[in-house]
Amino acid sequence: MAKIDLDSHEYYINRELSWLEFNDRVLREGLAGDVPLLERLKFLSIVGSNLDEFFMIRVAGTKQQLSAGVTRKDIGGLTPAEQLAAIRTRVARMVQDQYQGIREVLTRLAPAGLRLLSVSETDSAQKQFLASFFGAEVLPSLTPLAIEDLDPCPILPGLQLNLALILAGGEDAQPDGQQQDETAQAGSAHHNVEKIVVVPVPKGLPRFITMPSEKGLQMARLEDVIAAHAGSLFPGQTVLAGAVFRLTRDADVAVQEEDAEELMEAMEEAIRERSRRAVVRMEIPANADARIKKWLMDFFHVEADDVYEIDGPLDASAFMDLANRPGFDKLKFAPWPPQPARDLLDEPDIWQALQERDVLLVHPYESFDPVVRLVEQAAEDPNVLAIKQTLYRTSGDSPIVRALARAAENGKQVTVLVELKARFDEAKNVTWARSLEDAGCYVIYGIVGFKTHAKALLIIRREAHRIWRYLHLATGNYNDKTARLYSDVGLMTSDSDMAGDAAAFFNLLTGNSQPVGWKKFVIAPTGLRQRIVELIDREMQTSTPENPGLIMAKVNSLQDKGICQALYRASQAGVRVRLNVRGICCLRPGVKGVSENIEVISIVDRFLEHARIFYFRNGGHEEVYLSSADWMVRNLDRRLELMFPVAQKAPKARLVAMLGAYFADNVKARRMSSDGQYKNVPKGRRPARAQEQLYQEAVEAARSRGPVQEFRPLMRPAE
Repeated sequence: MAKIDLDSHEYYINRELSWLEFNDRVLREGLAGDVPLLERLKFLSIVGSNLDEFFMIRVAGTKQQLSAGVTRKDIGGLTPAEQLAAIRTRVARMVQDQYQGIREVLTRLAPAGLRLLSVSETDSAQKQFLASFFGAEVLPSLTPLAIEDLDPCPILPGLQLNLALILAGGEDAQPDGQQQDETAQAGSAHHNVEKIVVVPVPKGLPRFITMPSEKGLQMARLEDVIAAHAGSLFPGQTVLAGAVFRLTRDADVAVQEEDAEELMEAMEEAIRERSRRAVVRMEIPANADARIKKWLMDFFHVEADDVYEIDGPLDASAFMDLANRPGFDKLKFAPWPPQPARDLLDEPDIWQALQERDVLLVHPYESFDPVVRLVEQAAEDPNVLAIKQTLYRTSGDSPIVRALARAAENGKQVTVLVELKARFDEAKNVTWARSLEDAGCYVIYGIVGFKTHAKALLIIRREAHRIWRYLHLATGNYNDKTARLYSDVGLMTSDSDMAGDAAAFFNLLTGNSQPVGWKKFVIAPTGLRQRIVELIDREMQTSTPENPGLIMAKVNSLQDKGICQALYRASQAGVRVRLNVRGICCLRPGVKGVSENIEVISIVDRFLEHARIFYFRNGGHEEVYLSSADWMVRNLDRRLELMFPVAQKAPKARLVAMLGAYFADNVKARRMSSDGQYKNVPKGRRPARAQEQLYQEAVEAARSRGPVQEFRPLMRPAE
């Protein structure tokens, strides 16, 4: 048999098209008839916000390659020009389906008491209300811009709604005191001059305006109200036509921190730079006036392929606000409140508990509160000497950041790496970094040339006869808000080898050591890729026909070619490979002679699947790892990431069972075929839904334990 060339493009899928298939799976939830209406609206909104970021980063980056004359083919064999053409075709179809779903949901919401009306559909009382609202709340905030006449031309920010208006009116101006006889001879004819002005829709006002209604909730869109009353902005002129439009700008701004004296200043400049970048997409209503469309394309230098005509309200991401309106619980998922952590029993002393055993936390089924309480308790505990933590993305009012600041104010040594390069959270992280510095923390802004994506917390505490180190490691961020929405796993431990590795890792971050000599940690970019390939290769070596090898992996994305090839080799050697890949998957499963033994599923459900879990049968000596890293080039080569083993029997067994639940899902799972398409997993005799199962297990565990005692911080006696 001829040798198979695993470098061939035919065995891989383009990253961008694979991501679009993921967004389509989100869309399918928004179109699903068995999903509650407001939850469908959430999914349809998420499709929109996902596309916004996709254009700002991925499409923008591909356009940069095209402008630079790059013709090199990607992993799937497409040039930048071919990728952009394929993206245009796929996105156009996706947006059409998305807005068909939005129209259907809005139509079905009306009988349920929630109606979104155009101004023309409102009754006389509502029209009067909107006129008053416009005059009192909207008009003072509006700034019409004759942008052709302004020098310098004001910059219209990306993702903001704008209203373009064609105006006509006024007599041709005559110089003062020069009323000419020719004017009188021409009678009183007026010479109308048409021009286009732009009215930015204020971001500080609600997108959906609640109107008085005898029954239910009735709302109007802010841009419709502005358009209906636009004439009052231009006395003596006539509004001939108007159209809302929305620009998406290139946000793929690289920060050359090696050349910047201050990384924080460089990040602030990068944030400002995004508002001035080129337009990569323009959205406009499908029925927009042709003159407005042409003018916008010419003025903003937008190509025809970058114009998306929308049959519905622009900016679908705004529907998230509508979906979250209170009072419509029957149109939403039944609540799944987080349960107490299964591995934390009724011990009042968290330190003693962690000396006895590791604690696995599975969010959002189990509460994130133990992590918050751990930091808060460490901040107040007089025996805690130091706290070290990485922060990648945090919530708007983070209790963890507040606790770290308190710890520093209480005289503890607090070291925090705040990753300023976390995309779209840069401004927030700059603010956090400064507030922590003001509180007396040692703040590191990141590592030159790399993003720090690892999730680690290390607490050093003085005990009766020794110093103990306590550790929390996780697959997700230290964000108490997203911990209720993202499916992630964390591990609390006092394992001495792990704690020693964590201390060395923080020394690496502060520049006091080199990345060598790890006992249990595996670190990117220095050894993670190599270790993963070694684990895959070892599975091949331990596999036999009687006891075939098994690899199970749960990741957000699989794009790295080297890991794809290692998995192909394992499949060819008879190893069964089961992959749960939420998003991008460049590997093709089920290809004869290459990947017959590889299965790929993706699950999109009410929680965002975010955990990275790796299992290797290893000839019966099972190993399980958790990681902050996906199997992507950026994670393995350009980020500081952690992978760590879960060795204790109970948490390891829980993780293996979790993987089994994901692969048994026949309700929300979709299986990938070799052409990159996804189809629903055939339903068995009994429906199996992984997220529902994990939540019910958390509920049963909490019910069987009874009341849970809160951990109480040890306080220094008042003097």
